[in-house]
Order: sequence, then structure tokens, then C-alpha cells
Amino acid sequence: MLTVAALYRFVDLPDPLALRAPLEALCGSLGITGTLVLAREGINGTVAGAAPAIEAFLDALRNRAPFGAHFGAVEVKMSSAEAPPFGRLKVRVKPEIVTFDGGATHPALAPASPVAPEAWNALLDTPGLLLIDTRNAFEVALGSFPGAVDPGTRRFSEFRAYVDGLDPAAHPKVAMFCTGGIRCEKAGAYMRARGFSEVHTLAGGILRYLETVPDAQNRWTGDCFVFDGRIALGPALVERPDHAPETLR
Repeated sequence: MLTVAALYRFVDLPDPLALRAPLEALCGSLGITGTLVLAREGINGTVAGAAPAIEAFLDALRNRAPFGAHFGAVEVKMSSAEAPPFGRLKVRVKPEIVTFDGGATHPALAPASPVAPEAWNALLDTPGLLLIDTRNAFEVALGSFPGAVDPGTRRFSEFRAYVDGLDPAAHPKVAMFCTGGIRCEKAGAYMRARGFSEVHTLAGGILRYLETVPDAQNRWTGDCFVFDGRIALGPALVERPDHAPETLR
């Protein structure tokens, strides 16, 4: 059994390229595979390896130079996989850690309000709430929260056009969710910048909700697509191998 860590953090990185080689060396020494993306706005990625290796990797990321000064508060979601979900390690430097608008939107400038998984169900019961699934259409097809709006996007960057077609005055309270939280931070900041006064996001995303909320109170229906070889996870982050890649087309 392998441990899988999905992680991200929005933080100012003046020189992300300088961290690429140290990250490659760290992961290589621990036998870790996966993909990590560095940009001026932070870090994003998913890695897999033996449990002790992932523990050592996260400790180094949070506490050791040259990483700790930037990634001490990195957001991490842990799960597991029977087979290696990645064939090799890739560490890339890009304009954004999640492609959206070339870096024009930064969550720190107009952040949405995060809601803990334990309080999410109560928010869902709010009258007049606009609940948005910020993920792409093929992800929504696998599962979602009842009543959530599917913007019908093929890629995350198309979410801007969906928001631009909404009237902030008609939606005084908005809530949104995504797989691990990173897209929500971007989408929430974009909506705040476009005049939506009250925007909430599911802290830690669907993965944290499935991990935290007991089955008896869990309102998620279906499965949650993940961007690795496991394809989909169900409640309690249990791998769902019955989903073949053809299901996602």
C-alpha cells in the first residue's frame, strides 16, 4: 500500500526555478514519484511513495531549508493506493500552479471565506444559496453535491466566462467546492474581484470532506475524480477501481 499526498500552497515565490532542483533531489532520495508544479504564486502537486518516505518529504517541505520558509503551512490531503499512481517524478515551473488567467488573480488579494467540512452541511441548507461545482464537466459526471450548479466547463480557465455571465446582485451568497481546494481559492478570489460580496469555499475540498464527515452525515453523491492512476475515490477516500478511463470521456 502506497501513501498519496495531494498538496498546494499559495505563497509568493520570487524565484520558483531555484527550488526545482532541490525538490527533485529530495523526492529522488526518498523514491517518491508524482508531479509538482512551482510558480511565483506557490506550489501544487500530488506525490506518492512509501508512508515513511511521504512523511519525511512533508517534514522537509514544512521545516527544512530552502522549503520551510515558503511551505510551512502547505495544505495536504492524504490517501492511499494499491498500485503506483505515477510512473515517474516531474517537477515543473509554470506561470501558475493551476491554470486560470495567467496569474492575474491571486487568492491573497481578495480571498473567499473557507468553511470547515464539519460546517459545510449547514451552509448547504442556506435559503437562496448559489452552490457551484467549480470542476470540469467530466469530473461532475462522476459525482457532486445535490443541487450544485455545473458550469459545464472543459477546463478550469473557462470558469471565468461562467462567472462573467452572472449578476452579483442576484446571488448575495455563493458557495463553491472543488477536489482539493486549490481551484476554489482561485475561483473564489475571482468572484470577489467581480463584485460578489459573500463567497464561501469548502476548506480542503471534496477530499477533506470525504475524509472528515461520517457516512451518516455525508451528502456527497457518487465518486470523486482524482488526477492520477486511481481515477476515482469514494467516501473515506476509498479507491474505486471500477472506474475505467473510458468512463471519463
